[in-house]
Amino acid sequence: MILFHTRPCGKWHTKSMKALLLTDYKHLELADLPKPEPGPGEVLIRVAACGICGSDVHGYDGSSGRRIPPIVMGHEAAGVIAAVGSGVSAFKLGDRVTFDSTVYCGCCDFCQRGEVNLCDQRQVVGVACGEYRRAGAFAEYIAVPERILCPLPGSISFAEAAMVEAVSVALHAVRVSNLKGGETSLVIGAGMIGLLTMQCARAAGCKSVFIADVDATRLNLAKILGATEALHFSGGELTREVMRLTGGGVDVAFEAVGRNETVAASIDCVRKGGTVTLIGNVSQEVTLPLQRVVTRQLRLQGTAASAGEYPQAIDLVTSGTIQVNPLITAVAPLEEGSQWFERLYAREPNLMKIVLVPHAYAQAQ
Repeated sequence: MILFHTRPCGKWHTKSMKALLLTDYKHLELADLPKPEPGPGEVLIRVAACGICGSDVHGYDGSSGRRIPPIVMGHEAAGVIAAVGSGVSAFKLGDRVTFDSTVYCGCCDFCQRGEVNLCDQRQVVGVACGEYRRAGAFAEYIAVPERILCPLPGSISFAEAAMVEAVSVALHAVRVSNLKGGETSLVIGAGMIGLLTMQCARAAGCKSVFIADVDATRLNLAKILGATEALHFSGGELTREVMRLTGGGVDVAFEAVGRNETVAASIDCVRKGGTVTLIGNVSQEVTLPLQRVVTRQLRLQGTAASAGEYPQAIDLVTSGTIQVNPLITAVAPLEEGSQWFERLYAREPNLMKIVLVPHAYAQAQ
């Protein structure tokens, strides 16, 4: 049986590193922390880039309960292997890599079936909750198990590679929706995951991909990224517009917000016998319009993280099929992380993905 770390990461070395530490809710400090050393089966990665995820922003104020201070957050990362622990055989010093945000055991029934996102002992990099604490990649170095690594080709930049985790989440949402090709689809929510899901749905063969949001700026970006129609509607107006465009509703709706009103809209916008894939989870509970689901024989499909989509995500980003650069608002030094978190938390307009890099890499990005 493979055991997990309840310590932050690996065995501690006497040398120090810079890390962005959440010392209290809404308070981040650039701190000197011990540099981790890889344990058996682990590698030490010199972090080159790490994106700020929406879940990190929710953890920043304590609302998620998943970033209990003190904790180094960050799970959308890439870098170069700086050291390897005993038993590591597939990677070597200097390899460019990214890694899954999910640390899975590899032994449980779910892992054996390839459903690593449902692992009975699942942990997430950069998360501290009641069950475990695992340091993240807003730091110069991080130690992670070899089994969650994925090699990076030289043609992808580290900033682009920091987007692979989000792309894999979108790919997984599309995969569990069981698309056959030729479908009409609707994405509700033109945030990061929504815009990536839109691109992944098109890559999977959807003939039409509509996207809806109340933010005109994000919808303009959606048009640039290939949306069939960008719909500046919500609620009943959105339903009427989708019905006008399709004559009966879309085959599949991807709900990428996670609120009562958007879940209801996604259900209203699919055809009879259609699928609603629930990606967003801002609200812990929503009211389900049960009769509209049952009498129209809809399929509600949940989706969680990713399960093996990293290689495909890298291929799609490298080929340009999935465009990530238009989604990166800024690449900034790690020491500016606190200010960027404040701006994201304040919901400053026109901010999408912020990628933080250690100072030595800032100019190279």
